[in-house]
Amino acid sequence: MAATPATPAADEAYDVIVLGAGPTGENLADRAHAAGLSAVIVESELVGGECSYWACMPSKALLRPVTARSDARRVPGLRDAAEGPLDAPAVLTHRDAVAAHWKDDGQVRWLDSAGIDLVRGHGRLAGPRRVVVDGERTLTARHAVAVCTGSRPVLPPVPGLAEARPWTSRAATSSQAVPGHLVVVGGGVVGVEMATAWRALGAVVTLLVRGDGLLPRMEPFAGHLVAAALTEAGVDLRTGVEVREVRREIPGGPVTVVLDTEDEIVADELLIATGRAPRTADIGLETIGLEPGSWFDVDDSCRVTGVTGGWLYGVGDVNHRALLTHQGKYQARIAGAAIAARARGVPILESDPWGAHAATADTRAVPQVVFSDPEAASVGLTAAAAERAGHRFQVVDQDLGAIAGASLYADGYRGRARMVVDLDREVLLGATFVGPGVGELLHSATVAVAGEVPIERLWHAVPAYPTISEVWLRLLETYRG
Repeated sequence: MAATPATPAADEAYDVIVLGAGPTGENLADRAHAAGLSAVIVESELVGGECSYWACMPSKALLRPVTARSDARRVPGLRDAAEGPLDAPAVLTHRDAVAAHWKDDGQVRWLDSAGIDLVRGHGRLAGPRRVVVDGERTLTARHAVAVCTGSRPVLPPVPGLAEARPWTSRAATSSQAVPGHLVVVGGGVVGVEMATAWRALGAVVTLLVRGDGLLPRMEPFAGHLVAAALTEAGVDLRTGVEVREVRREIPGGPVTVVLDTEDEIVADELLIATGRAPRTADIGLETIGLEPGSWFDVDDSCRVTGVTGGWLYGVGDVNHRALLTHQGKYQARIAGAAIAARARGVPILESDPWGAHAATADTRAVPQVVFSDPEAASVGLTAAAAERAGHRFQVVDQDLGAIAGASLYADGYRGRARMVVDLDREVLLGATFVGPGVGELLHSATVAVAGEVPIERLWHAVPAYPTISEVWLRLLETYRG
């Protein structure tokens, strides 16, 4: 292993100590080390974190065969070849390989090659700039400690739920068998993606949503289109319902879900995907005057506010700014640069919202793709968010199915695009796309939003014909009248 040797006689000193070896922690340590600082990562589980083994990578490995088959079924000449069920064992085997069979040897080798030390164990703060690992080994930071421990699923306080040992996101992405009947509770990203995957792999799926639709953080039409597709795929989608009680008499046996409508559903597994909490309950926050289990309040450089000396950083999910792997990695690059600048006594560019030391995209240009069938992708503000923020704006919509490239992509292509334009500055505030393959459209929108590219200049960004990207031309034509 690449763990540093213990020296119990004295504290081990580093410039930067990172708690958590997920993508956020890895990127922060790498940026600090690249700037000439020494860095160590403390990790109690697998190097690579949630994304590599239980979230982004295995979930997309489950979903890619679903969307590929769906696309093939809508292409002349492939339709017949794509009929029939997915090969579930082959999909699960590939998923296992993508998750590196839940072994982190490759990630450890990368840390080693990057010159970053690894200490395995549970790290807890023990006062300013000090971290104790497993109660035995003490590390001290010359400049900064960065908490990159991520978040965990939360079970709602439903009678019998905890005792029933339901699936959370980890079990949903790592199951070695397709359940006969899966009940999914939650209409957000995890609920939608896992309902999509396990239904296509052969499970009977019931999706329960407390609100009136899916994907509530996106434009309403995104949830509507995805809901229609899930229903067509055979998912039993029920909105406006709540789980009142859960019963499981035998561990691993059938689970009974009792709804507030008095209906009861008996299934093989129950997935709860209704919320997350920060992994900060047992990292010693009480030793520095912070509340264990709380989200961190941070400035735009991800430095925790209210900590004397300014040495503590909360990066990634723990600060609740944007619970997405790519945003955590982005914050890590910003925080790593800020830590290095402060260590060298270089002024922080706090006056530049898009400078090297400010995670401005967290509030203005967060991109997200839901890998459902169809995909839903968005960046920046929705129309509702723009209204709440007080912008004077215009919404421009376009039927994606009317784009020439979409008709070539698949017969009967269904989708929609929207851009939200700031009328005072004539720049994009946000964009949303729903349809097959739209995830690859998103980065152009992200560049436009983050770069605050004037509409007049976007008019000169000519989309290649015949691609689905021609939707940009149609949106701009509509806006310009």
